Amino acid sequence: MRQQRFSASSEASSELDSFSRIRGKGGSNRRHRFDEDDDLPDYGLPFSDDEDQGAADPASLPAGDRWSTWDRSTPTEKGPEPRPDWVVTELAAVDTELGIVKTGKEADVFLVERAVPGTDRRTLMAAKRYRDSQHRMFHRDSGYLEGRAHKESRVSRAMAKRTAFGKEAIAGQWAGAEFSALCRLWSSGVAVPYPVQIVGTEILMEFIGDATGAAAPRLAQLSREEADLTDLWEQLGHSLSLLARQGYAHGDLSPYNLLVHEGRLVVIDVPQIVDVVANPRGRAFLERDVRNVGSWFTARGLPQSEVDRLAADVAFDARLD
Repeated sequence: MRQQRFSASSEASSELDSFSRIRGKGGSNRRHRFDEDDDLPDYGLPFSDDEDQGAADPASLPAGDRWSTWDRSTPTEKGPEPRPDWVVTELAAVDTELGIVKTGKEADVFLVERAVPGTDRRTLMAAKRYRDSQHRMFHRDSGYLEGRAHKESRVSRAMAKRTAFGKEAIAGQWAGAEFSALCRLWSSGVAVPYPVQIVGTEILMEFIGDATGAAAPRLAQLSREEADLTDLWEQLGHSLSLLARQGYAHGDLSPYNLLVHEGRLVVIDVPQIVDVVANPRGRAFLERDVRNVGSWFTARGLPQSEVDRLAADVAFDARLD
């Protein structure tokens, strides 16, 4: 049974209205306006109102919350090819929001079904939506953003000063960084959700869970009996090695942003992905990733020597040794 839609008077609805980019019925936009008069640089911020011209008549929308946003993304804002068969790209598709999957400090994740009415073409996706500057808490981003630079100095200054405009720029950079990272890592064989597309500060990606909409558990939620420690540790090492060979560390890895679905370990939440060569603390981020997750495994019987070995291995793979 479909979950109840949010009402305009509910607390959840007021929270939803804070998002910087959500298309409503008929394709209209609700968006946060900036205080700056200058044109916005291209870092993934919401479209302007003018770009909604030609939106479909709301009366023609089949049952659902919005028309598919597939046509709102440019080729570089869509996932890498070859795309999985389950990705629905038909423009006649409709997106229906089914509820919230996860709340976070910087973004929330919603369950969205994209389906073509009258056919069996349908899929579940996770919609990760970064919050606007009034409801976001990017309290950790200074360290992660070291080694990154924006092509426009005024944007960099605004980000450094944490002005309202700067916070919007940071949101766009986080969303863009996560989408780019997912594309790169998925293409490299790292076990991450397939990135379907990015629209403004909303990322649509593969839903890791079952067909009923039940999300896969986090590694932290698994009991000793449910976890195949040896296999999961090998999967973790493989993904971290592939990450390191690309020159990156997750940057905030823990048992809470690793999902386990049918025995497969999936890495999620990668907006803070760290360039370990450009960032002066790159090696520290690499080692912290390994040891944060390693503590979960050692508490369940994995020898500490295995954690030490993996930390050394990923540093070698990243060419830091």
